[in-house]
Amino acid sequence: MATGYCGTTQEYCSDPDCQFQFGTCDSSHTPAGPSTLNDPRPLLGKVTYDDDIYDCVKAKVVALTYDDGPYLYTNQLLDILKSYGFHATFFMTGNNLGKGPIDETTPYPAIIKRMVAEGHQVASHTWSHYSLSNITSDLRKQQMVKNERAIANIIGKYPTYMRPPYSQCDAGSGCWADMKSLGYHRVYFDLDTQDYLNPLPSTIQNSKDIVKQILGTPGKDDYLSIQHDIVEQSVKNFSASYFDLIKSKGWKGVTAGECLGDAPANWYRTPGGGSSQATSGPSSAPSSTSSSTTRTSSTTNTGMFLLRLRAFVS
Repeated sequence: MATGYCGTTQEYCSDPDCQFQFGTCDSSHTPAGPSTLNDPRPLLGKVTYDDDIYDCVKAKVVALTYDDGPYLYTNQLLDILKSYGFHATFFMTGNNLGKGPIDETTPYPAIIKRMVAEGHQVASHTWSHYSLSNITSDLRKQQMVKNERAIANIIGKYPTYMRPPYSQCDAGSGCWADMKSLGYHRVYFDLDTQDYLNPLPSTIQNSKDIVKQILGTPGKDDYLSIQHDIVEQSVKNFSASYFDLIKSKGWKGVTAGECLGDAPANWYRTPGGGSSQATSGPSSAPSSTSSSTTRTSSTTNTGMFLLRLRAFVS
């Protein structure tokens, strides 16, 4: 007989730790609007859909990418990015960590609209942060299309770029084939800031030391970097120091799409098929059995959050 730990509070039901085999989890919720599963998926642009992406093609840039948000600190991060004139890619989860569905929970829709309006790139980190190599093909696709629907409910389009949670999406599991069939570029990184391992004021200096050493590597003039906008110290303490270092080299902070030389029109699709020109308005989502009541994000217990963070690797 299968066994699990039972409960109905956020501690039990928030993903990615919730045992979905035993009951209702964050991932159980479905966003309002028709599924995008059967949308046409032409392969847009020249960036590979077959190979894992770790490196930029442009020189003198750092592709700034952030996983796991939006969260409590994302608006402040957008303020900092704006002050430097830098742009970033946000690999977003749709409903995990007990934060509520991103298309229904204040302030996330406004934050995501702001990202697009200010020239940032919105990308997918799945709906609920499951390991894509360790679930079925059907569940894997649902993790992607639920996030697509929620994002499209906010900005009228959904991404063609994704990053696998825990960096787990292998060919043997069928994940490569599923991501290509859905028209996704699989984007990783070649500069790990390790901010998730150093989330405290007493440890974030480790991340500063890491990027200083790596950016000083002779003969290397581009990086695809990873941070996490769910890590308070990464946003409030580390980011400005990191951006100062990039700027001191005469480099720019850019989106993953820009660092790969991909036109912004290729970064998104519109529900129903095709590519998307840059728009920032929401689609008119048809009615559905899902609730569309606006919710308000609650702050996760800080102590518990930090304990879980070390296991919550991108």
